[in-house]
Amino acid sequence: MPVAADLRPPRRERTLNPLTDGIGRSAAAHEHRLLSAARPELPILNWLGMFAKPLLKVPRLGWITADPLTARAVLNDPDHFTLLSEGGVGHLWAQILGDWVYGLFDGPGHYDLRTKSRELFTEKTSFEFVERAWGSRIADARRAFDAGEPIDLADLSRILVGQMVVTLLGMDVADTDEAYLDIFRTGEELAATALGTTADTVLPPHKIAAARVIVEKLTGHIDGSFATAAGDTVIGRCRDHGLTLTETKGLSTLLMVAGTETAASAMARTAALLYDTGEQHRLIEHPELMDGAVREALRVTSPAPIIGRSVLADLDIGGHRLKAGERIVVLTWTANNLAGQFRVDREYIPQNRQLWFGAGRHLCLGGPLARAELTKIVQLLVGDGRPFRVVSRRYGRRVLIPAYESLVVQKA
Repeated sequence: MPVAADLRPPRRERTLNPLTDGIGRSAAAHEHRLLSAARPELPILNWLGMFAKPLLKVPRLGWITADPLTARAVLNDPDHFTLLSEGGVGHLWAQILGDWVYGLFDGPGHYDLRTKSRELFTEKTSFEFVERAWGSRIADARRAFDAGEPIDLADLSRILVGQMVVTLLGMDVADTDEAYLDIFRTGEELAATALGTTADTVLPPHKIAAARVIVEKLTGHIDGSFATAAGDTVIGRCRDHGLTLTETKGLSTLLMVAGTETAASAMARTAALLYDTGEQHRLIEHPELMDGAVREALRVTSPAPIIGRSVLADLDIGGHRLKAGERIVVLTWTANNLAGQFRVDREYIPQNRQLWFGAGRHLCLGGPLARAELTKIVQLLVGDGRPFRVVSRRYGRRVLIPAYESLVVQKA
């Protein structure tokens, strides 16, 4: 299997250490502090990832890899790896949502679910969702920002993500910032169930009980609205594409978990990257690089920095023997940052593809929506052709997804 040699950056760039200068020294320093503040073990894992090319076995944790080719091989091999056994996210959520997860999160049931739901978030529908959910709010923010007012982009991102969830799920809440922040915080609280499960996905009873209360708060309304939900909501689309009520509630829960903190994290971190690396100036000069800028931001931030799997059957991979029952952790942040520093004009990297969204049958369903959301934020920042500056920043502490608690930006 090809390993580190395939990851050499173009000749014009030296080999990079993602922990020190992979995205530019200033940007790397802030990212390192942000990761450390969120989960102190992440920088250690990322450092170990420098030696996990293709694989490294770590006591109490299992195997780790920071090689994108090995990562893709793992995530595309359902015969030898699963997320339903201990160590996988499916195992974690089955304890909260019920045993039906085992039938829908992998195997034929998951294939059927993906087939039914694959049209939920196309490029076209995703940009339509963003415009419908954010239209007036993002327009107000842009007018204020362009007029020279500072905005806390981290806070705005949480509001926007909460508003997106309300729009997608057809929730009946007041059209206020506080209401949307409450939805975001509720999703954040649910996602926090996974804190501390890097080495063990068995949840204590009190965590399971608390998480079930949150799930009911977020999806309980679907029971009464499933039959009549408008076709332009996720609930209505799920129903119209043949998903059952149970499948729809499960998918909605996953959207809350996978698409709230990760989306808000990427928005503020992208702003910081554009400023810290100076790449905003290149993007302003070449607005046609927008798609590349968004792709690069997702690659470098990799908001979900690790992906866990369990080994189903013995196999040889990367010169190592993995045995059934062992665990493997894909270090997505390290694997993606080994490809080089943040550049809005970087060409597509085949070996990484969209590794920040996973791979194979579990590639993030909401990937197009995330790109649409991030595009709108970057347009807010530099759409008028003028640069911006970061006035102040504060890192989020003890959170599942590394993110800025506050990032105040203002036109330069």
